[in-house]
Amino acid sequence: MKRIVLPGIFAVLAAGCAPSPAPDQAPPPPPMQASGECQAEAIQDYVGEEYRAALEQILANRSGAQRVRVIRPGEVYTMDYRPDRLNIHLDEQGVISELSCG
Repeated sequence: MKRIVLPGIFAVLAAGCAPSPAPDQAPPPPPMQASGECQAEAIQDYVGEEYRAALEQILANRSGAQRVRVIRPGEVYTMDYRPDRLNIHLDEQGVISELSCG
C-alpha cells in the first residue's frame, strides 16, 4: 500500500495554529471604503464641534467620502443623492449639527 502525503494539508493545519492578538490590544480601525462611499457613522463624534475649513479634509478622510458639502442655515442646496458625498450641516453659530451622506 502506498502512502500519499499532501503538503497542502499541513499548511491548512498550521494556519489554524496562528497566535491570536492579545485581548488588551485595540482592534485595528475599519478599512476605508474602496468605492469612495461615505460612512457618516464613523465621524459622529464631531457633531457639536465648531466648524472650521481644516475639518473638511479630516472628516472626508475618516468617513471615506470623495466629496464634501457644507450646508449653512437658509442655504439652498440640491436634493440629489450621492453616496460618495459627506454633508456637513451647520447651525446659526457655525457648529456642526449633523453629519450625513448623500
